[in-house]
Amino acid sequence: MQIKKYIAPSLKEATQQMKLELGVDAIILGTRIIEGDKRFNLKKMYEITAGIDQPAKSNVDNRSEQKTPSAENYKSEIEALTRKIFQKPEVPLEQGERKNKNYRAASSVKTFEREITEIAETLQLHEIQKNISNTLIKHLSNSSGFVDESGLENYLLSTMASMIPTTSFKVNKKKTHKIALVGPTGVGKTTCIAKLAVISKIIHKLNVGLISIDTYRLGAIDQLRIFSEISDIEMAVAYEPEEIPKLIKKFKNKDLIFIDTVGRSQNSKKNLEAIKAHLEAAQVDETVLVVSATSSTRTLNDVAEKFKDLKYSSVIFSKVDEAVSYGNIMNLAVTHNVPVMFLTNGQVIPDDIVSVTPAFLANLVYTGKLYK
Repeated sequence: MQIKKYIAPSLKEATQQMKLELGVDAIILGTRIIEGDKRFNLKKMYEITAGIDQPAKSNVDNRSEQKTPSAENYKSEIEALTRKIFQKPEVPLEQGERKNKNYRAASSVKTFEREITEIAETLQLHEIQKNISNTLIKHLSNSSGFVDESGLENYLLSTMASMIPTTSFKVNKKKTHKIALVGPTGVGKTTCIAKLAVISKIIHKLNVGLISIDTYRLGAIDQLRIFSEISDIEMAVAYEPEEIPKLIKKFKNKDLIFIDTVGRSQNSKKNLEAIKAHLEAAQVDETVLVVSATSSTRTLNDVAEKFKDLKYSSVIFSKVDEAVSYGNIMNLAVTHNVPVMFLTNGQVIPDDIVSVTPAFLANLVYTGKLYK
């Protein structure tokens, strides 16, 4: 017997390949599903193992061409099972019925293509950059063998979620954890620190300290000091990098120290180097980049690239409640492979901050709807 394997996006296509090469007398000996991998844009495939009896090399002995009753019965059973699993019943069709059947098949293809076109338009509307949108659409187009049009949006959201990295806020209570927030001017770093400090103290029962190195912005220290007095969280100010080690030592019994940095333009290399000197003096354990969700993708990419020297490991998107679309969130996270930690959606402390998951962000980006 000649045995071969065939792999295709659907069982029907694999079966057609088998019949085309081995003929209608070929039998299916086994099937299996090869799972895809979304990380590498690989879709699910189907494999069948087929076989066919090889023709006799000589017709001198007719007995070599004869099959025993048991072999015939076995082949008939396999063929019947194959037809039951992979083929629709062969029912004679009138000419009109054939036309209707062909029309329904063509209509289904057109509906599938129309759904993909509408999805592509939605992705563009929500400002998802072209290379990411093209990847998503290509992935959807390749799904026609196992996803119908009614399931396309769910499949899209699942694919988007698999592409968006996120992370959670974690603290090691065995030692003092020092976390700094950095970012451009006016993105709300101080308000964000206030929210995280209250959550850490009230919900996680942590002993929290605040250090401000934002001695440049008018009123920044007063803003944080008023908050520290109201929330009963100890605060200190460092005017020079040399002062930071003493303050860290002063807060050695704290579980968590938040460091509020001055907002600086990504285009000022000198100012970014000054922030870096403060963070190195503090020997921070974690740096988080804070950016505004109202910024364009082009601006966000520029900020993310130029702040890399500060070695941030995650990002917080502020002012989400002021944005008109959220494609830039996915654009930044995917392009720079930086996980999203939080979204902030208002000024209320500590309420207006949201911990995120990939599924939450995928839904936010695609629907453009934020639920406070």
